[in-house]
Amino acid sequence: MRAVRCHAYGDLANLSVDEVPVPDPGPGQVRVAVHAVGINFADGLMVLGQYQEKPPLPFVPGLEAAGIVEACGEGVTRVRPGDRVAALVDTGAYAEYLVAPEDRLFPVPDGMDLVTAASFPVVYGTSHVALDRRARLQPGETLLVHGAAGGVGLTAVEIGRAMGATVIASASSPEKLAVAALHGAGHLIDYSHEDLRARVREITDGRGADVIYDPVGGDVFDTSLRCIAWEGRLIVIGFASGRIPQAPANILLVKNISVIGLFWGAYRQRDPQVVRDSLDTLFGWYGEGKLKPHISHRLDLAEAAAGIGLLRDRQSTGKVVLTTGRTE
Repeated sequence: MRAVRCHAYGDLANLSVDEVPVPDPGPGQVRVAVHAVGINFADGLMVLGQYQEKPPLPFVPGLEAAGIVEACGEGVTRVRPGDRVAALVDTGAYAEYLVAPEDRLFPVPDGMDLVTAASFPVVYGTSHVALDRRARLQPGETLLVHGAAGGVGLTAVEIGRAMGATVIASASSPEKLAVAALHGAGHLIDYSHEDLRARVREITDGRGADVIYDPVGGDVFDTSLRCIAWEGRLIVIGFASGRIPQAPANILLVKNISVIGLFWGAYRQRDPQVVRDSLDTLFGWYGEGKLKPHISHRLDLAEAAAGIGLLRDRQSTGKVVLTTGRTE
């Protein structure tokens, strides 16, 4: 089978498409014939050796995929051959087959194709746990989403609207803001030439945003502290800008602000039921038409490096998906 492998940390050029044996499932494991793979920002960090976890070399990147169950190991009871599933793994998704524990597989609902399913769990799961469990977003509150046309940002726009919030989208171009508007943003801020702080205060009649969703960090984080409401919650998702910011404690004290972290992947090890319950809710919202996943690029598995580059260089909106050539 084809698999994309990283042979050295530090550069996307260290990725190659290799022929490797098809893996066999062990006890409690399932082999999935992969149809599509979702690319995430973390994949690029992992290849560079900059992620929280560094798998031993060589490794197959990729956190999520979707496909058809082909074989089950001893003791598997939740799925059977022929089932359509989405898979969440620590590594190994960039391949024509993957093996995963059965509790890392989620049934794909009727009406959702497998390419869409591959784009769904990480970004929607991240935003839902961030906004519902961590930030406790309430109906009627104002949610400011940075990077609002990106992989996680666009899902935060949709989920915020589904939860009854007024959504302000910030992004770096009119084209990206147009995508956010189509997915439910009620107000738009182009921070490449608008004053972010002034516009948020204008939109909220001087009050500021109740919840701020920040996958960008850097200067955007700094400005967020100055346009957040009394008792607001700023949720830290990542640092796409490249700079990890520091929060002045005096600002937190004076405005009674909470700065909250969200490393969604940790729930898969520490409290996997949180992930399962969240995805159950999200798949239900998808079935109700509340969520409309946006995929800007579909590439062949062999183009994995180019796909990661699209995310790194902010040339994509929503998700980038790799396909293996299989059809349903």
